[in-house]
Amino acid sequence: MKILVSDSLAPECLEVFKRAHGFEVDVRIGLDPNELKKICADYDGWVIRSGTKITAELIEAATNLKVIGRAGVGFENVDVDAATQRGIVVMNTPGGNNVTTGEHTISLMMALARHIPQAVASLKNGKWERNKFIGVELCNKTIGVIGLGNVGRIVAERATGLRMKVLGYDPFISAENIARMEVEPATLEEIFSKADFITVHVPLTPETQGLISREAFAKMKTGVRIINCARGGIVDEKDLADAIKDGKVAGAALDVYVDEPPPPDHPLLAMDQVITTPHLGASTDEAQLNVAIAVAEQMVDFLTEGLVRYAVNVPSVSPELFKILRPYLILAEKLGSLQVQMADVLPQAVHVEYRGEVTQYNIAPLTLAVLKGMLTPVMESSVNYVNAPILAKERGIQVVESKSSKAGDFSSSITVKIATGDREVEVEGAIFGDKHPRIVRVDNFYLEAAPEGYILILRNKDVPGVVGNVGTILGKNGINIAGMELGRGAKGGNAISFIHVDDLIPKETMKELRNLPQTVSAELVKL
Repeated sequence: MKILVSDSLAPECLEVFKRAHGFEVDVRIGLDPNELKKICADYDGWVIRSGTKITAELIEAATNLKVIGRAGVGFENVDVDAATQRGIVVMNTPGGNNVTTGEHTISLMMALARHIPQAVASLKNGKWERNKFIGVELCNKTIGVIGLGNVGRIVAERATGLRMKVLGYDPFISAENIARMEVEPATLEEIFSKADFITVHVPLTPETQGLISREAFAKMKTGVRIINCARGGIVDEKDLADAIKDGKVAGAALDVYVDEPPPPDHPLLAMDQVITTPHLGASTDEAQLNVAIAVAEQMVDFLTEGLVRYAVNVPSVSPELFKILRPYLILAEKLGSLQVQMADVLPQAVHVEYRGEVTQYNIAPLTLAVLKGMLTPVMESSVNYVNAPILAKERGIQVVESKSSKAGDFSSSITVKIATGDREVEVEGAIFGDKHPRIVRVDNFYLEAAPEGYILILRNKDVPGVVGNVGTILGKNGINIAGMELGRGAKGGNAISFIHVDDLIPKETMKELRNLPQTVSAELVKL
């Protein structure tokens, strides 16, 4: 087996491959995409960190590739859909960076409170400016933790140890479970109005894009301090710079940015009140060693024994069964993701119903795919087929499976029903041809929609002019429509539209759409 390593990794990673029988490792760091394209067909496995971007074009060229190993949690630099279509397993190492990222958040908060980087730079420039760098104590201050997944919990725990008052907000965890963490449950509004420090630990989604923006700053205490070690774009960088200039925000500490690296003329880089680090959240010797060894061991197990661990696109099934289930796994994950993004809250109960030919196979991996799809948009750390049921159980989600060999309108179909409070929502999907997943029903509305990219889901009154009004609003805001599917009930009743767009729709544009008199609801999802 030939392994390509195209990013710098701990030597212990290479030793794992060398100790395994029948493996040959090539370390080729610093190659550009064209050079990688010329050589990647020779390899069975490919190990990367964040430096190499494995695109659909490279995956197509890697004709012998069986597994991609990402040493770390994030896998945004891998085209997972293209890999899945080719039957290539994509593995990561969840959990390896949680403590490191949590500690970096606490480190930045301390540095922010005491102006440590600025004081160091001043002293090294020959100055002695004790009065300039008077800080604040953390003890008895209030910290608002937005997002209480793996990293957020670590930050909350460490902050409690510093004798801070910890407010926690996570719409996908019950208030009772938040309280068990020794964190006071709070709304976003309460965090904005009460917190002295605010730190974000959520994924970057259409809903969290610009979560901390001009509107949020207006609700905060004067002198608040902001920390972001999660994803660039959750904190609006321009609005943050304005809030610091206006004196609303006393300082900020950022480890992530919309563009990485940020341009040299970025306004935040020139501000003395802002501490910036170059995405160091996972950069400790321990974390890098742990994830490097883990990904190598996972890849060896897969290539020698067919054992799949921590795959982001494949459950633990045989290669033969995976070939059959692959389109259904994609469909099941998309259905789960669609449901939670439409509801904007995790369900209390999930019922997955299978009909037709698919019931002759083991459906357990498909239910795992539904859970993975539901949890991925709301977790700041990685969700995979191994930890999805554990994460669902922690959040109190009850899961029920049912199956019927009798087909409905399609030879095989999957229906996902969720209950949130007093509301139930159903979505149904089917495979068209051999491999094309489609959304075919939302509640009582029938349609045929490809679950890909950004989709504006519009529920509206069935009256003339809706499509024209929506198109006008999107057009004047520079949003291109790539496709549209419509479904409706009785004439003159309600209707639903799946409008595929090329780009993220800004929140202000979403407000315009929701304010149309014919609109019942409008949600943007990304699949």
